[in-house]
Amino acid sequence: MSTTTTSPGGPAAGTSSNGSAPARRSPGLKARHLHFIALGSAIGTGLFYGSAGAIQAAGPSVLLVYLLGGAVVYFMLRALGEMAVRMPISGSFAEYTRRFLGPWAGYITGWMFAFEMLIVCLADLTAIAIYMSFWFPDTAQWVWVAATLLIVGAANLASVRWFGDLEIVFTVVKVGAVIAMIVGGAAILAFGLGDPSTPTGLSNLTADGGFFPNGPGGMISAFILVLFAFGGTEIIGVAGTEAEDPGRAIPKAVNTVPVRILLFYVLAIGVILLLNPWREITGEESPFVQIFDTLGVNWAAGLLNVVVITAALSAINADLFGAGRVVAGMARTHLAPSALARTVHGVPVVTTLAMLGVLVVGVALNYALPEEVFTIVASLATFATVFVWLMILLAQVASRRGMSREERDALAFPVPLWPYGQLFAIAFILFTFGIMVWQREYHTALAVGVGFVVLMSVLYLVTGRHRLPAED
Repeated sequence: MSTTTTSPGGPAAGTSSNGSAPARRSPGLKARHLHFIALGSAIGTGLFYGSAGAIQAAGPSVLLVYLLGGAVVYFMLRALGEMAVRMPISGSFAEYTRRFLGPWAGYITGWMFAFEMLIVCLADLTAIAIYMSFWFPDTAQWVWVAATLLIVGAANLASVRWFGDLEIVFTVVKVGAVIAMIVGGAAILAFGLGDPSTPTGLSNLTADGGFFPNGPGGMISAFILVLFAFGGTEIIGVAGTEAEDPGRAIPKAVNTVPVRILLFYVLAIGVILLLNPWREITGEESPFVQIFDTLGVNWAAGLLNVVVITAALSAINADLFGAGRVVAGMARTHLAPSALARTVHGVPVVTTLAMLGVLVVGVALNYALPEEVFTIVASLATFATVFVWLMILLAQVASRRGMSREERDALAFPVPLWPYGQLFAIAFILFTFGIMVWQREYHTALAVGVGFVVLMSVLYLVTGRHRLPAED
């Protein structure tokens, strides 16, 4: 590519030789696409099913966990947004970490993100096959897996615009379900439509052990599940570099994060807790099903099945998109095999096909132990997710340290509360790693995550990528 690189944070960092904006592929996403991607990026199976486990761990105090986790996500996305608006470069955060933290950091961040996306895709593909058996119990699971891969594969291979359009449809379904649940729950509370023998209202937040029924330890235990639910929000940074006007589209998308967290998590979980004593939210059925059952919607299970399948499709669609762009960007800087950089009409075809191939093999292996896979996927995905978030935050801090006062003042989308918000987010993520060390059930995920870092670092040295010159 025609751009040149100076020292991180220098005047020409990320800019072309003539001082123009950094080179990137021709944009294919409009502002509306990025808005819906931002809206739906954190709404998935982690909310529809994982919320029950978080409630059981923390009780009503899970609301504080969602608020704390949401604050971390916001500061992470503002850090990513600051860098993406300043340098809308193909490769997104893997490229930023390479520029500001060094080649190994960019290498390990990109591959960790790809690892995260693939394991989540594997879980969601298996989930879709299981969900479809609700209606078609006699149909082989591989049929639904193949159909899913064809849909999302075609959307990702066709064009960036196809991906964006499909994501709009998925997001409308997911957001509609959450809003319907909130409105339905409000109706139950306002008109007393529920079972008179079931206590409802604010008393549910303090009864049966109080707001912290399992103490601080219970609240801390919920952090992993809550952060898993927020995983994938960093796709905004990848998609933003594909937008027609990143300088306007990225800030608008990122600034919706607080509203999304308050509406789709805190308010939705709050309504669930007001309608049901927290001990009754066992996870045997989704809390969302309980709401619709109370309203007399007899087909609540079928309705939720549609929503969860849509959420899984959306996750796979977005994960393939994000991982493909990041790995292709790494290939252009010699941090991945050069063949993965090949694009057709701006689409990283080789990378996307390679990932689809991995998913086909992985799902075939996943059939044998689907239940065991789901027990570790949340913690494993959380390790990869918060690792990537930490690298994004550190890269943004490093980029600031390399700027002059004039460059800092000229930032179009600076992070708020600098540097205290960033320090809070970094400390919270380090604390999350500490939880994984402290609690035995997360040791497997921790070992796999650390093992992946070690393995990829060895490959980094063995393949000689540490000696290759980077190109921009």
